[in-house]
Amino acid sequence: MFYAFRPSFGGVWGGRKSQNEKNYNGYIVQTVFNQFVTNYENLMKYLLILLLTVLFGFGFAQDHQSLAPTPPMGWNSWNLVEKEVDEQILKEMADALVRIGMKDAGYQYILVDDYWVGGRDSQNKLFPDPKRFPNGMKVVADYIHSKGLKLGLYSDAGPLTCAGFTGSFGFETIDARTFAEWGIDYLKYDYCNAPEDVETAFIRYKKMGDALKATGRPIVFAICEWGHRKPWLWAKAAGGHLWRTGGDSRDVWQSNNQTYTGIMEIFDAQEGLEQYAGPTNGWNDPDLLMVGLYGQGKSSTLNGRYKGCTTIEYRSHFALWCMLAAPLIVNLDIRRMDTETSRLLLNQELIAIDQDKHGKQGYTLFRQGNLQILKKELEGDDVAICIFNRSSEVVPFDFKVQKDLKVWFPLKIKDISNHKEWENVKRVYGELKPHECVVYRLHKLEQKN
Repeated sequence: MFYAFRPSFGGVWGGRKSQNEKNYNGYIVQTVFNQFVTNYENLMKYLLILLLTVLFGFGFAQDHQSLAPTPPMGWNSWNLVEKEVDEQILKEMADALVRIGMKDAGYQYILVDDYWVGGRDSQNKLFPDPKRFPNGMKVVADYIHSKGLKLGLYSDAGPLTCAGFTGSFGFETIDARTFAEWGIDYLKYDYCNAPEDVETAFIRYKKMGDALKATGRPIVFAICEWGHRKPWLWAKAAGGHLWRTGGDSRDVWQSNNQTYTGIMEIFDAQEGLEQYAGPTNGWNDPDLLMVGLYGQGKSSTLNGRYKGCTTIEYRSHFALWCMLAAPLIVNLDIRRMDTETSRLLLNQELIAIDQDKHGKQGYTLFRQGNLQILKKELEGDDVAICIFNRSSEVVPFDFKVQKDLKVWFPLKIKDISNHKEWENVKRVYGELKPHECVVYRLHKLEQKN
């Protein structure tokens, strides 16, 4: 903040001032000074965190490449079951993930969200709810592993989780060891019931990150503080492999509410974050996929206020998350998935764009009216282009490949959405239904002599 001063001259420089004027000017000087100190302190805090990110970042590079070289994929218990999560449901979901081909498509995690904790025993070790997990969590982990999958758990950097169960604050070391003993492969670490400032958040997340690393077991660390403290600047230094960039998603296309965010609010919040994502940095996490819920979730419907999205909107949701190199974590009932949803979630060409080893997050190339054009650089000099109709009307499009899309020529282009392929086209055109998108994969051809 900048202030302009206009000194009052008593006829000449240093002229006499009234007492009221002296008091007022003294107040202004003190106010400016206080503001300067506050801004300076905040600046120093962020600079310190940035410095720690640089210092610790080098040490975490290899860790990131080995544990989360691409955005994680899997199933999460939130929205569908929430407080009803139990051993049987997790086993059934693991069975379904394998049976319907999701495991082969890259979905490898079964993630247990809030509500699983039963408390702490006499040695302060966490234990799961004895009624819903009568055989303990290690038995669940062993079963998940026997299917060739991995198991993730949830905890919180405060004394209590968001649902009011026992958190990990003050017990980071013992909890990390417990998770490792059980065979846990992934930890989602929330930030309810914790201080608001960024320094405390960094310290608490780093404490758990260090504790997980000290166990010697490879455990993916998902930082979930909802993007309030810009975790993309410091999460890697805290040991995080991915970090939430916004609030919990709701099963609605657009909520027009910044507290209960819909798919579009979350998508728009990713603008400009592409520079922080990648295999050696970690992944921006715009939250769970709402695909296939159709208003059947719990928190995602906000007590029935939101009724879900259309099939076209779910298609666009999935394609946009793939363009963003986002974690692909579903939370629908995959045991009873309809054919259309199954076809979408198993689309290998879209998944390949998300999981591309180059690790580049897509970005907005340009906007034209209600159309938004995204570009994602892929391995081997390939490029993915997404043309997205943001409006509630049918919108035509017609773009020149070189001039508008900034792509080389000659090329081979594949319409992933409609499974068509051409060579040496100079323009792409068509029309998009409301909220629909089309995704192209472009491959450079050798110039013929």
